Amino acid sequence: MSDETRYQALLTRALETIKQLEADKQASAQALADARRETRDRDAIAVIGVGCRLPGEVTGPDSYWSLLCQGRDGIVPVPADRWDRDAWYDPDPTIAGKMVTRRGGFLSDVDRFDHQLFAMTPKEARGTDPQHRLLLEVCWQALEDAGLDPLGQKDRRAGVFVGINGNDHGLLVARDPTDIDAYTGAADVASGAPGRVSYLLGLTGPSIALDAACASSLVSVHLACQALRSDECELALAGGVNLMLTPEASVFMSRTGALSEDARCKAFDAAANGIGRGEGAGVVVLKRLSEALADGDRVRAVIAGSAVNQDGASNGFTVPNPEAQKAVIEQALLRSGLRAELVDY
Repeated sequence: MSDETRYQALLTRALETIKQLEADKQASAQALADARRETRDRDAIAVIGVGCRLPGEVTGPDSYWSLLCQGRDGIVPVPADRWDRDAWYDPDPTIAGKMVTRRGGFLSDVDRFDHQLFAMTPKEARGTDPQHRLLLEVCWQALEDAGLDPLGQKDRRAGVFVGINGNDHGLLVARDPTDIDAYTGAADVASGAPGRVSYLLGLTGPSIALDAACASSLVSVHLACQALRSDECELALAGGVNLMLTPEASVFMSRTGALSEDARCKAFDAAANGIGRGEGAGVVVLKRLSEALADGDRVRAVIAGSAVNQDGASNGFTVPNPEAQKAVIEQALLRSGLRAELVDY
């Protein structure tokens, strides 16, 4: 065999080896992609129901979408049954005991409640934090939106995860100790909110109230997804609730310079001048996607991945840490198996 022939043979084998390595590499990449897709599909969580009550006379997801499409918001003058908006107002944020706005995002008729529907006596309903009552109504609405009978879930391994961090009702009760009765104690602790939902509907999964400040409702959804993936529950109600019944929190936010004078949030806008406070409740019904599809549920959305972290040491207790925010977004994308460019909203 001539040198040229041997060279050609060696070259041919080298090319064949390179082709095989390329094929192996592609096969490995495909196997990894398939594994990630399988994990993502297995861990994906379906949103099968939505309930909400929000400022602007929003009574459900359809009216909320309508409000957004019309470019409206729910900012109104502080209702007379909350506090005297003129007596508590001063445009100077340095004035003690005052706030810089007379407006906010308020619901109407938070004092009204169908106690018979929820098997509560009139006295118990009166002694219950309106936040808890509102949460019951919106959880009921979310279950119906999911095509489920709220009263037909007794003994089901369904979890309730609620973001809640205000206790204005407790402040009101504390002003007059004679208002304290056998119902106000359980009504004015955060755990009473999800606990009452679980109790009245007979749900046996985890029942957790959590306070993560402005992230409370999103963290509740994150924990609900984890509970579903680990089979702690087969169905989950997750969301948040907040009512502004007293002026103290607005006074505090005004003194810190955080409250907007026109009570409107203008994120990423040169005209931004603080936050606008609002109230309401929102709840989603969650289920493992594979089970939702098998059961023929209407899937409104899919949660492919989520993540939670903390700012740690930053430039101040209330100052965001950009690096921490970047890290948590990257972690959520990694868990979802999605690329950043695929996220448009």
